[in-house]
Amino acid sequence: MSTEQSTPESRSPDHAPNPPSEHVIAAHRRAAAALPWSNREDLADAERGLLAEPEQRTVTDDEGRTVWDFERYRFLEAEPPDSVHPSLWRQARLLARAGLFEVVPGVYQVRGFDLSNMTLVEGERGVVVVDPLISVETARAAFELYQRYRGPRPITGVVFTHNHVDHFGGVLGLTVSGARELADVEVIAPEGFTEHAVDENVYAGPVMSRRAGFMYGSGLPADPRGQVGVGLGLGTSSGRVSLIRPNVHIERTGQQHTVDGVRMVFQLVADTEAPAELNFHLPGFAALCVAETATHTQHNLGTLRGAPVRDARAWARALTETIRLFGADSEVLFAGHHWPTWSSERVVRFLGLQRDLYTYLHDQTLRLMNRGLGPAEIAETLELPETLRDSWHARGYYGSTSHNVKAVYQRYVGWFDGNPANLWPHPPAAAATRYVRFMGGSGNVLRMAERSYSEGDYRWVVEVVNHVVHTEPDNERARLLQADALEQLGYGAENATWRNFFLTGAAELRAGGPAAQPRSGGGGMLAALSLPQLFESIAVRVNGPRAARGRAHIVWEVEDENVRRHTVLSNGALVHDESNPVPGSAPGLILRLRRAVLNRIAARPADFREHVASGDVRVEGELAALETLADVVEQPRRDFPVVTPVDAGAPETGR
Repeated sequence: MSTEQSTPESRSPDHAPNPPSEHVIAAHRRAAAALPWSNREDLADAERGLLAEPEQRTVTDDEGRTVWDFERYRFLEAEPPDSVHPSLWRQARLLARAGLFEVVPGVYQVRGFDLSNMTLVEGERGVVVVDPLISVETARAAFELYQRYRGPRPITGVVFTHNHVDHFGGVLGLTVSGARELADVEVIAPEGFTEHAVDENVYAGPVMSRRAGFMYGSGLPADPRGQVGVGLGLGTSSGRVSLIRPNVHIERTGQQHTVDGVRMVFQLVADTEAPAELNFHLPGFAALCVAETATHTQHNLGTLRGAPVRDARAWARALTETIRLFGADSEVLFAGHHWPTWSSERVVRFLGLQRDLYTYLHDQTLRLMNRGLGPAEIAETLELPETLRDSWHARGYYGSTSHNVKAVYQRYVGWFDGNPANLWPHPPAAAATRYVRFMGGSGNVLRMAERSYSEGDYRWVVEVVNHVVHTEPDNERARLLQADALEQLGYGAENATWRNFFLTGAAELRAGGPAAQPRSGGGGMLAALSLPQLFESIAVRVNGPRAARGRAHIVWEVEDENVRRHTVLSNGALVHDESNPVPGSAPGLILRLRRAVLNRIAARPADFREHVASGDVRVEGELAALETLADVVEQPRRDFPVVTPVDAGAPETGR
């Protein structure tokens, strides 16, 4: 192992990554000595059933832009470097195995084409597709690989196991002509799927997307000093996201449904890894799909990209029910990520350990909470028992014990730890100015922080120098020192998402960015929204202070859906309903249009005059009401800084 290290005085002038320090290298040696290397089951399982590897080395969109690159992770074939935790390197190498795999005869998976897996279950006439990846382009490439090996088969059913985009976004990649081609196909999803998909991907989409760029390391190079996967998969594709509305909803555990001769027995597992989620058993194949409730990593109870906190107790109880319902009858278990587990005995053991993991995190956090410990103290105190630490799939590659116990705390008592000193803190920049003044000025803070850096106390360097960065955003010495410390924390992290956050934060401090992740096409989500959801997506973008004095009452008549909707701009809020939501208010404008045109106006209200001029919108009344509304609807900012101060006045509007 190399022993070269960086110091604050020897930084690369061109912002190139520094080498890992001797402190990180020593920590990796200690970790490697304690890992359960004798357990090699995953190595065999990740290779089992390989039928065909990808034929193309990249997946591109219609404009030739690469949305997935199989060559990007070739570096993982080397021995573990000093700059990556040895356990994380092992996980990434397992995830890099891409191709078409036979789970059992009649059940196939395409893995390594996106963050998630696509599963294909063969029926009497065609194939039922489970979880068609993130992007149209990667889903198409995965399905084509399956067809090249198994022959052309029509899509006879689609299953969305839950409401996260990596399990539905590529659905239109299964077709040639688009959504109409799937009009007669049974699309199965858990009750509440569409509502929760909208909550996570439309309403809070911009901030989640920005944070996801840090979590998944989208702006980092894939190499030993950059991104080495995300623990759940290698990365996220950047193609076009699509959605079609399910037409078969699973409403209860035990519900059965047969598609193309494939019988499925469902288990609803809401409020586990997703608010709308299902597992299902395939009796004809003795196969169990556990969606994302049991994977080869400790999962997130509170994800770093942002999402509603998950219920660890409900998650654990669901897995107990899974064992009871299906364990004895399942000779193979597969999921939306990672590789399968074979034999009933191993399936039950795997599910039991995963269940015990989430039970332990829940119960021990509650125990320590009730002794008076706060979230940071619990995170520093709680350790998993040896039996769980020695199970590779319980280790924290995607979620972590540290941030998961904070999520349990938040779910029960919220963000406030009970100490009144933390009830009304100053915002970051205002607090930072005071901290730096109390600590004798930025020069003094940086001198002491550089000493801490040389001692390997990187966590402290990041915390204390953050005050200088927020006081003096242009202080290059502070930015580079904090970046150096974040980089070393990234090198030392076993958790892939922590590594990506640390390294992306370092990149922002050194050179700005990262740029917002590109997406092909766009608009695929809006077409699947209900009309109330569509107007809600506009309402959450209204600039309240600017809209407070304005008023606009508009009636929207959507002719091809034969529905109408009132929207009223009232006291800075956009309220909407099928009837007048503000009694006594009279509409000043009636718009008659098709749903596709409404989708385009919802995406960019400022462009409404183009649609009026083209004749796509027929107007009754004064356009001033629509002008008023368009003037206060912002376009979300998708490239805001995360590590450095944010200008609260920066969002651009839809104008």
